[in-house]
Amino acid sequence: MASNVEVKVRCPDLNPVRAKAATLATSPPQDIEQRDTFFVVPSGRLKVREFRDGSGELIAYQRHNQPGPRESEYTRAASADARALVVALSRVLSVRGVVVKRRELFLVGRTRIHLDQVEGLGSFVELEVVLGDDPSVGGGVREAQELLGTLELERSALVAEAYNLLEARQTPLGSVVE
Repeated sequence: MASNVEVKVRCPDLNPVRAKAATLATSPPQDIEQRDTFFVVPSGRLKVREFRDGSGELIAYQRHNQPGPRESEYTRAASADARALVVALSRVLSVRGVVVKRRELFLVGRTRIHLDQVEGLGSFVELEVVLGDDPSVGGGVREAQELLGTLELERSALVAEAYNLLEARQTPLGSVVE
């Protein structure tokens, strides 16, 4: 199982962060459109992530809802036909929610900086420190905290929940935001 340290921050103006991230990044940013379908499962979290070309990933993960840097353990399985995965899983599992976002990805060392425009929620910055060769959660937390400072992100804007849980609080019970 792979792991990383994640932190999410609400950020109404992504332009200053984009400019800072561009100076830190080792390559030009990638522009990614994603549609995540979350399923109700007895433990952890399960989602299918669909990309524009029809491919995607099944992602199972464990993560606590807390503001600030937190560890996330995950397993990913690639799929050439992500829509078929959504259809199949929807036959046996309830859909918790759907999140559609446009993401700009900047790579800085082992950290992925995501500038996210999330339909119905607004803009966010998400940092993911990949723990691969150095599995120290403490080291990942320190890196995330340092990058929060470098990018001048407001600690008061830290977000504890996943996007689908934020959406659930904003929509009537039982409805799915697409």
